[in-house]
Amino acid sequence: MAQITPLTIAGVILGGFLPALLWLWFWLKEDPHPEPRRTLVMSFLLGMAAVPVALLLEYVLYRTLAKLGAVRAGEFSNLFLLFGWAFIEEGMKLLTAWWADLKRSVYDEPVDAMIYLITVALGFSALENMLFLTNGLGDGALQNLVTANLRFFGATLLHTVTAGAMGAAIAFSFFHKEHRWKNILGGVILATGLHWAFNALIMKSGPSGLLQTFSAVWALVIVLIFIFEKVKKLRAS
Repeated sequence: MAQITPLTIAGVILGGFLPALLWLWFWLKEDPHPEPRRTLVMSFLLGMAAVPVALLLEYVLYRTLAKLGAVRAGEFSNLFLLFGWAFIEEGMKLLTAWWADLKRSVYDEPVDAMIYLITVALGFSALENMLFLTNGLGDGALQNLVTANLRFFGATLLHTVTAGAMGAAIAFSFFHKEHRWKNILGGVILATGLHWAFNALIMKSGPSGLLQTFSAVWALVIVLIFIFEKVKKLRAS
């Protein structure tokens, strides 16, 4: 087992934050009217704070399903359980963004919904990345580097795509408030479905299916970029 040093710990912190911050920098360039920096920082931090709550709810769901006999003890690849976990994480990101940003005056144009949800999601992903890397502290620097790269190209992007999907659904109702709740429901269902499909493919296909799964996520990123352009052109009619 590799020795845990201050340098290793610093690598875990950097490996957790750097992927999220790089993607945040990339997506913020899509905003034609940049949001207040203080608001973005708070949204990112609140996204991180949502992780412990999500983990607690996921544990409660697992224990409940185990008691009901729907999931065997130690079985974490159950498709129903994975769907429940995906719903919890997407719901936490939406509720956090709604409480922190979307019900406030800073939400003043359609694209803001996507920006704030993605910011929250990347804060969520940053702490999640750190937890994954911390779990592998004894594996050494090389293994941690591999894990960080996989998080950068896979899970962090997944959180971005699913949050962007919910943000887009809300954005399209910006000038049509009568459709807001229908759009929110549709966005949550889509985000949960994408999240569940990613986790299920990773669990079922293992390392051999990583390339296909990550390729699908990257294809969704391209779609998300086009959606950003569409949302930026929305005008009141």
